Amino acid sequence: MLRDPLLAALFWSAVTIGAYALARLAHRRWRAWWTSPLLTTPLLVGAAALSLHTGYADYIRGTHWLVLMMGPATVAFAIPIYEQRALIRSHWPVLAVGVMVGSALSMSTAFLLADLMGLSQQLQLSLMPRSTSTPFAVAIAQDLGGTPDLAAVFVIATGICGAALGEVVMKAMPLRSSLARGALLGMGAHGAGVAKAHQIGGEEGSVAGLVMVLAGLFNVLMASAVAALLR
Repeated sequence: MLRDPLLAALFWSAVTIGAYALARLAHRRWRAWWTSPLLTTPLLVGAAALSLHTGYADYIRGTHWLVLMMGPATVAFAIPIYEQRALIRSHWPVLAVGVMVGSALSMSTAFLLADLMGLSQQLQLSLMPRSTSTPFAVAIAQDLGGTPDLAAVFVIATGICGAALGEVVMKAMPLRSSLARGALLGMGAHGAGVAKAHQIGGEEGSVAGLVMVLAGLFNVLMASAVAALLR
C-alpha cells in the first residue's frame, strides 16, 4: 500500500481511468451487458485493490475527485435534451406523469422489498434511490439517513441490470416510438440506460436523458418528504 497520500491519489486515479479505458475497448469489441464498463471497471479496480491490500477508505480518498465529476457529466445531458426540445415539448405531460409514477414506484418497492427481506433500516434507506443517477442518489441517501457509498453501488447494479433487461423488454413488447423506448431506459436504468438509448437513436437518448434528470430531481424532492416522515 502506498504511504504517500499524493502518490496514492495519483496511482489509484490512474488505475481507475486505465481500467475504464480498457473496459471501453472491450465493450466496443464485444457488445454485451456483461462487458459494460459499469460492471467491468469496478471488478478490475476491486481486483487491484485486493491484490495490494488497499481498503475502500484509502482508495476513495485519492479518487474522490472522480466522483465529483459525475455532477458536471449529468449536467452535460442538457445538450441532447435541448436538441430534441420540440419532441419533448409535444409530449411533456406524458413524460411528467411517467416520471412521477416511475419514481414513486421505484422508491416504494425498493423500501418494501428490503423490509420484506429483513434488511436493516440503513440498507433500506440506501436502496431507495437506486433508480436515480449517482449524484442524485448520494444526495438522497444522505438526506434519508442511508449510506451514500452503498447507494452508489446499488445505482451501478440497477443501471447494469436495467440496461440489460431493457433490451429484453423492448424485444418482447411492441415499443415502436422513440419516446417509449427512451423513457423506459431513462427511468429504469438512469445513466447506463441513457448510454444504451443513445446507441439506439438520438431521440431515444435525448428522452432517456430528460427522464433521468427529471426523475433525479423528483426523487430529491420526494426524499425530503420521506425523510421528514421517517423522523
